[in-house]
Amino acid sequence: MKLALKRTLWSVVVVAALAAVAAPKLLPWLKSARTQTVAGATAAPRSATKGGGGALRVTTVTLEPQGLAETIVATGTLRAEEGIELQAEVSGKVIAINFSEGSRVRKGDLLLKINDADLRATLARATFRKQLAELKEKRLALLLRDGGAKQEDYDTAMNEVHVQQAEMALVEAQIAKTEIRAPFDGVIGLRFVSEGSFILATSNATTRIATLQAVDNLKVDFSVPEKYAGRIRVGSPVRFTVAGGDHEFTGEIYALEPRIDIATRTVLIRALCPNPQGRLLPGAFANVEFTLATLENALLVPSIAVIPGLSEKNVYIVVDGKAVRRPVQTGTRTETSVHVLSGLKAGDRVITSGIQQLRAGLAVSVASPADRASPGAPSAAEPKVRREKSAPSQ
Repeated sequence: MKLALKRTLWSVVVVAALAAVAAPKLLPWLKSARTQTVAGATAAPRSATKGGGGALRVTTVTLEPQGLAETIVATGTLRAEEGIELQAEVSGKVIAINFSEGSRVRKGDLLLKINDADLRATLARATFRKQLAELKEKRLALLLRDGGAKQEDYDTAMNEVHVQQAEMALVEAQIAKTEIRAPFDGVIGLRFVSEGSFILATSNATTRIATLQAVDNLKVDFSVPEKYAGRIRVGSPVRFTVAGGDHEFTGEIYALEPRIDIATRTVLIRALCPNPQGRLLPGAFANVEFTLATLENALLVPSIAVIPGLSEKNVYIVVDGKAVRRPVQTGTRTETSVHVLSGLKAGDRVITSGIQQLRAGLAVSVASPADRASPGAPSAAEPKVRREKSAPSQ
């Protein structure tokens, strides 16, 4: 045990002595190798980003006026032009159903009849009482003319005639409540009652009968952010598609809600769409698009070129081989570009790469090709489109 420990200690002493002798010769070589490695690592990216003469190599896009269509994209809901759920005003037994499910009905058609036998009897009684009151009034009128009756008796008889007329009108109104008629032309839905069913019409429970929808024209409800409320005009066209189909339908804005929803900060808009073939159904989800404005000579720059700041936005342009910073005012933003309202002019060469390394006055060299449009940017003949999603309508 002691012999092994002595051998280990002796080996450590020998290695330490050899290291002390070799260190002065190895240290300069290690420093030289480390310096070469660091220099090579820093030189590679510098050569990749610098052009001739130490200038930063960048790409640019030359501004040219082009069309811009400012379009809002929103989600909406289709609603029937007129739609109700058929319900009874009085409780009773159903004695007749005069409609077929899914059929078209006309305004005034009798759809359902509730038993009114007791009301008919009451009406007959009121009719007889009215006839009797009228006979009495006629007799007293003759007597009053000849002086054989008092004016007071005649007035009482005439009042009884009026009371019986009112009684008949009341019963007829109650009978009308036992008849459910179509309030407008439309398509009737599925029914939930049968002949002989007893339907309820109370404050606590009301029996569902069917629905009636006017679907020749449909309403499209959708919401847009409040900042666009003042730019929306009645009569503006809209386009929309519905889930499960790629056909595009058209409509026209005909009304706006005259207030801003404080919960969503949006304004509700309603458009009207013709539906002569019945392809659209109320309640469907709609993707709505409509154009706010169209500009003929808009200047658009790639979004990546705009540098946001605390109080302003800036872009860099190339002037005499140097980067020049220009504050700009921006407007509409598309998927890839930003509309510049002021700060730039047609022909300016906007820098689109190396943005983080730029500073005012820095020498730059434009990569070949000298000017090229940003990837995915539409041509001048194709109007850019702004697509902004807004909250769904409720």
